[in-house]
Amino acid sequence: MIYRHFNAPSRAFSQFSHEIIRHPRLSSDAVRLLTWQLSLPQNARESLSATARRARIGGCAFTRAKRQLKEEGFVHERRVQGPGGRWTTQQLVSSTPLAPGEAAKLLARTPLPACADPVTPQVAPSPRNPAAGRPTTPPTDGHPDEHLRKDTSNPPVGPAKAAEAAGPAEAAEPTVTADGAPASPRLEDARALVGALHLLSPALRYIPPAMRDELAGLAARWLDAGHSSADVHEHVLRGLPGAGTPVHRPGGLVRHLLRDVPPRTLPTPPPTAPTPIRLSVRLEGARECTGHHTQPMLFRPLADETLCAACAAPTRDEPVPVPGGERLRAPS
Repeated sequence: MIYRHFNAPSRAFSQFSHEIIRHPRLSSDAVRLLTWQLSLPQNARESLSATARRARIGGCAFTRAKRQLKEEGFVHERRVQGPGGRWTTQQLVSSTPLAPGEAAKLLARTPLPACADPVTPQVAPSPRNPAAGRPTTPPTDGHPDEHLRKDTSNPPVGPAKAAEAAGPAEAAEPTVTADGAPASPRLEDARALVGALHLLSPALRYIPPAMRDELAGLAARWLDAGHSSADVHEHVLRGLPGAGTPVHRPGGLVRHLLRDVPPRTLPTPPPTAPTPIRLSVRLEGARECTGHHTQPMLFRPLADETLCAACAAPTRDEPVPVPGGERLRAPS
């Protein structure tokens, strides 16, 4: 059980609707930015970006909060051209959601010269350092090639001389990256791989464009190691959090997943059974003799004998059995 104690302030307070504080689609940064703006005096011309700096709201959080306020109708912007052709941005902050037509009517009531001061820092021109010396006009006569050869240390060369200086294709120097390492030949495939990451999962839909070159360099290392694009996509999908878990920095997550390149493991083929030795048709049914032979001797047995006819024949010293029980020796 919770108890609340509230003392109404006697001064320096603002009245806000509970719908702003309890809005289901506004983040805490968006609510803080809106309530801060509504607490300012009526004649204050502080921009939303200046309020975000005072409230210590970061750049990404400010962009997200401002987008939410514009989508819900609490903030409206329009660009107008003031005196001297200078463009300014008008910002309207309201305590209740307004339709675009209603916001345009309120902004139209502000005189154009009066809105020349509240220019937001995003559209104000940056200060420029003047060049040294007096301004000069470019020359309108003379041959441009001759002028460049006189004033530059590296005069331009024609297409024929450029091809001659480059030499054969295999003699050209390889392209190198920013850190001096040779660029991967699969860099274009890696860029296409990174460009298709948003199709894998909604969590990878908002990868910053400034990180794509870095992610392409990491993906190129995977391709150089022998992995395919499908292997890289499957590895990224395995590293994503479960359903319902938001990914606030998808670019950093992909960079972490592609930082280490594992060795490629090839699938082991299933063991194959040994091929049985098949004899020719002429040797089918033959058997090797178990007798004493200099080389293996094959014979075709009539029954289950294991000796060939030569080994099974009686020798000279072996008596030959005869009918009647007498044993004779083989004739010499």
